Amino acid sequence: AAMQRFLGPLLCLWALRLPAGTGAAARGLDVASYRERVRAMFYHAYEHYLESAFPYDELRPLTCDGQDTWGSFSLTLIDALDTLLILGNVSEFQRVVNVLQEGVDFDIDVNASVFETNIRVVGGLLSAHLLSRKAGVEVEAGWPCSGPLLRMAEEAARKLLPAFQTPTGMPYGTVNLLHGVNPGETPVTCTAGIGTFIVEFATLSHLTGDPVFEDVARKALKALWKNRSDIGLVGNHIDVITAKWVAQDAGIGAGVDSYFEYLVKGAILLQDKELMSMFLEYNKAIKNYTKFDDWYLWVQMYKGTVSMPVFQSLEAYWPGLQSLIGDVDNAMRTFLNYYTVWKQFGGLPEFYNIPQGYTVDKREGYPLRPELIESAMYLYRATRDPTLLELGRDAVESIEKISKVDCGFATIKDLRDHRLDNRMESFFLAETVKYLYLLFDPDNFIHNDGSDFDVVVTPYGECVLNAGGYIFNTEAHPIDPAALHCCRKRREEQWEVEDLMREFYSRKKTKKFTLKRPPDHGQEEDAKDPKDASSEKAGERRNSKKSSHSLLSCPSQSFNSKLAVLGQVFLDNT
Repeated sequence: AAMQRFLGPLLCLWALRLPAGTGAAARGLDVASYRERVRAMFYHAYEHYLESAFPYDELRPLTCDGQDTWGSFSLTLIDALDTLLILGNVSEFQRVVNVLQEGVDFDIDVNASVFETNIRVVGGLLSAHLLSRKAGVEVEAGWPCSGPLLRMAEEAARKLLPAFQTPTGMPYGTVNLLHGVNPGETPVTCTAGIGTFIVEFATLSHLTGDPVFEDVARKALKALWKNRSDIGLVGNHIDVITAKWVAQDAGIGAGVDSYFEYLVKGAILLQDKELMSMFLEYNKAIKNYTKFDDWYLWVQMYKGTVSMPVFQSLEAYWPGLQSLIGDVDNAMRTFLNYYTVWKQFGGLPEFYNIPQGYTVDKREGYPLRPELIESAMYLYRATRDPTLLELGRDAVESIEKISKVDCGFATIKDLRDHRLDNRMESFFLAETVKYLYLLFDPDNFIHNDGSDFDVVVTPYGECVLNAGGYIFNTEAHPIDPAALHCCRKRREEQWEVEDLMREFYSRKKTKKFTLKRPPDHGQEEDAKDPKDASSEKAGERRNSKKSSHSLLSCPSQSFNSKLAVLGQVFLDNT
């Protein structure tokens, strides 16, 4: 019965796909060639990060050096870890796991973004933890209910908990990892910075047995729901002490977006009808007040009057989210609108004035964001429409032509004249390259239809893993939803059982069930061996250096939707 509950919905969605012969072949697009070009893009960026920037957070590709941006965590290495496995490079995955265990320390005097630390660090570590056994890592007894990466994720998440200690339960945007919330910290946080925790925090609670993470995430989600306007919309920024809306623009883009995403993702991950019901109510209001000709505008949250007739590049996740709830026709129409903007500029400008059909002043850049590629990947799994592969082709050509430099790939500062900026965001390797690769790799294990899976013996019995249906967090880190059902006991019981397991078993027992033989991706052979010096650089980390975060609690970053490749929601006839 449990197996049917996990795999049944996945197989239903899989059956909606069109036959494999349609799509790219009809238009002569060489999918395998583009897949290998994406692989080469990854290693060009990744190897230069290791050589020039590690252990800093990010690579500066124009000067071939590094910088700390979000907290001094070697962020690009954490963000790229599961992408390595998706590309088939198990040996480098294993090496990086060891490097992170030895070199990453969260007990540091650093002001860190609560939102970014959660989606990039906690999410990246959780994903890598759940993929460790698949990558050939020797996991400890009790896995997936225990393990070094899980303990690192829990440690990082505990550093964020002080931010949630507010009268409303909505978190501050920034926290000091050593001292907690600074006394003068601004109480104004964006909506996405409040409502983007349930995927990672619920996963943590289910794996560790400590309910505090899921509890604070749910309380924050419900506080936003409670404070929606009478017409069913939420604004952009809110005071987490008084629950008064400071920025009252309502839309689906920056500052709001991943709140909507995590209502859907949380509903699927936790089989939670309440979260899905909340999203569907928001969806009605969004359609009623913000949608015009398959574009989505910004409106005043109380009146519904248009405040900004612009399309933001971060909104390009929305077609993927629409497809996830089964609204494929509307998703494709909106996607095609966004694709016309891409074709106009060779990328998506941060802001695009819809009536004027051009960029907005000082918002002409494209920092290699993944949102439109992500929507293309997910929609292609649902429709096999070759137009979606053509977007992938255009993205590869544009990024290589415009942003590729000797030391990696640079942010495009202005799409009009192709000027570059000296930054390569960690999400380029975590998301953009990953979604491109998955778009061009139909046989990747991420696309598993449920016919191949593992049954793993845990301290609490057998559980099913690696059956597909991965839920991507908003930084494209895949979470296996079945893993949440592996560790159901109370934490005290868990410790006792794990001790017994370690005493009597040198390694855990597993059973392998294969209904069909999956493609053998094997170990990535073409990748260069990273410099051994990268491990030594971890010891050079700036132990005494204090990295301060921007005073803005929600900078314009990747508030984007990361969608499950396979999954099912609760919509029958609704």
